[in-house]
Amino acid sequence: MHTQRQNEILEIAKIHGSVSVDSLVEKFQVTPQSIRKDLSALSDAGLLDRVHGGARLASMVDNVSYANRRMLAHKEKQAIGEAVASLIPSNASLFINIGTTNEAVAQALVNHKRLMIITNNINVASILSPFRENQVFITAGKVRSSDGGIVGESTIDFINQFQLDYAVIGASAMNNNGDLLDYDLREVRVSQAIVSNAKHVILASDSTKHERTAPIRIGHISKIDTFVTDRVRQPGFRKLLDSFDVTTTETCN
Repeated sequence: MHTQRQNEILEIAKIHGSVSVDSLVEKFQVTPQSIRKDLSALSDAGLLDRVHGGARLASMVDNVSYANRRMLAHKEKQAIGEAVASLIPSNASLFINIGTTNEAVAQALVNHKRLMIITNNINVASILSPFRENQVFITAGKVRSSDGGIVGESTIDFINQFQLDYAVIGASAMNNNGDLLDYDLREVRVSQAIVSNAKHVILASDSTKHERTAPIRIGHISKIDTFVTDRVRQPGFRKLLDSFDVTTTETCN
């Protein structure tokens, strides 16, 4: 039987994917030692995995709900969206794939002119299609009711017809080895097709993804040209980015 505080910690982890000792100390107004005991208890129960400075959900195989992802790191995603949009000139062509951060990118692109956008995200299409100077193409495929994403073999076939200037992609998780990870094999295959058919690939991902895990590999960070995030918290991950010459923009710096 877990304490009320431990149950609340677990609920926070389900929403955010991970928790930190510092944030939990501030929230519950208890000592770091008390929080560490809570995290150890949840880890012993197989509910959390301990990581440096906190813990994350154990063996995550399902993503957080789309509604919760929209609320998660909302301000950070807005800043990331604006930073990505600043990298894309008018008159450009680009892919934008599924994800709440990519919806923030779309919102930040509304004042751009004469864009050609290919997307498998109905929400992105709805944001950008009212602006006449832009051309918006929606891929073929099955629409997921959970998030408005479009996936499937016909989606990949549609994407493979194009060679565009930019791709804006997301990832549900990334590990310290630089692997970009997700939960749905169909979505992963679409992301891989997008990366293969763009001249410049931009990964837009907030820092809550840096300590999450997911079961399916999209690819490696070395295949990304530009990484836009709110902050890189782990020195080892920053060193990895530098070693592969990935241009990194941190919006909180």
